[in-house]
Amino acid sequence: MKETEIINMLRRENDEFRKVEEEHRRLDKDLDEMNRKKYLTPDEEMEKKNMQKQKLQYKDRMAQLIREYQH
Repeated sequence: MKETEIINMLRRENDEFRKVEEEHRRLDKDLDEMNRKKYLTPDEEMEKKNMQKQKLQYKDRMAQLIREYQH
């Protein structure tokens, strides 16, 4: 089974995968909005870094769920 097929199946059948993917997309959208600003305050910079870390954690979790399904 190809990875894209696994992802589609997980989207349909795995609540955790759907939630993690949804949060990943939300953070991606929020980071895009932040990146459009010309200047970020120090607090916004810290928030941006935290959002980037969290987004990476979600991406890693999705990859882990895909690997678990493959095995």
